Amino acid sequence: MFLDVDGTLLEHAERPDAVRVDASLGALLARLERATGGALALISGRAVADLDALFAPLELAAAGQHGLERRDASGRLHLHPFPVPALRRAAARLAEFAARHAGIFFEDKGRNLALHYRQAPQLAETVRGAASAVAAELGAEFELQAGKLVIEIKPGGRDKGLAIEEFMREPPFRGRTPVFVGDDLTDEFGFGVINKLGGHSIKVGIGPSCARWRLAGAAEVRDWLERCAAAQLSEGH
Repeated sequence: MFLDVDGTLLEHAERPDAVRVDASLGALLARLERATGGALALISGRAVADLDALFAPLELAAAGQHGLERRDASGRLHLHPFPVPALRRAAARLAEFAARHAGIFFEDKGRNLALHYRQAPQLAETVRGAASAVAAELGAEFELQAGKLVIEIKPGGRDKGLAIEEFMREPPFRGRTPVFVGDDLTDEFGFGVINKLGGHSIKVGIGPSCARWRLAGAAEVRDWLERCAAAQLSEGH
């Protein structure tokens, strides 16, 4: 089982640092990890360290920053290389841009740079223009990734689908039917891989998607996961 976080397990907040994880969600994920025999991973645009802070004391298998970093079920961290000096210069430019525009929040994830405009949706084109200009200066090694009221600059060649494929080649995921639940444009890469593997892709919320199933929102996701965990544990799996 692969789970996106923001917009899937948690409702979106105006800023990514404003979300909070309640004890019941942590307990649910712990039950799901037991129910799946450890085959549970978070697949997120957040950094793995950020996920650990959110869900402490749990340290689940996780893909962070859209697959640029990945902790497998054994706890080993896989980091994909990227041109550090170029991204640091881009980070400084985006931070300056955000400081000049009220309602724009700059998030430096380490390997991804994000401009959030949930508090200023009227500035969408301004934000996209600034991010596009910085990405163009970085060159072909980097790409833009759009999301819900956020645009990110990240090293190219990695996405959530590739991270899921890597998990599926490893125990305890290998040879099992995958499920991925997500809500955003970035999750479509994962849905495509899940569909190719004959698994169950689940889109949260409205909007076009290649996912095969739908859930309305984070509350419905958590209700469904509670039923999944209870059914698996009752069967002794």
